[in-house]
Amino acid sequence: MILHTTQVSPLAGYRLLLRFNTGAAGEVNLANELDGEVFEPLRDPALFATARQHPVMHTAAWANGADLAPDFLLDLMRAQQGDRAA
Repeated sequence: MILHTTQVSPLAGYRLLLRFNTGAAGEVNLANELDGEVFEPLRDPALFATARQHPVMHTAAWANGADLAPDFLLDLMRAQQGDRAA
């Protein structure tokens, strides 16, 4: 099975609420991941709030064209939440 998101919802504080096709779900904090030409603009809360599930790629994507791989998001979520990741 190819990993993908089934829900992406922006939250305050550069966080996303995520659900994956594996059943895993939780929040991920991206505050320390917003570096580089594509991701630094996401430090603008209004732009970060445009996060959505990409309709084709099924991962987190933003209005400026930035996106993050589902594998990266799931690994980061698990690292941040430890055993709390459902």
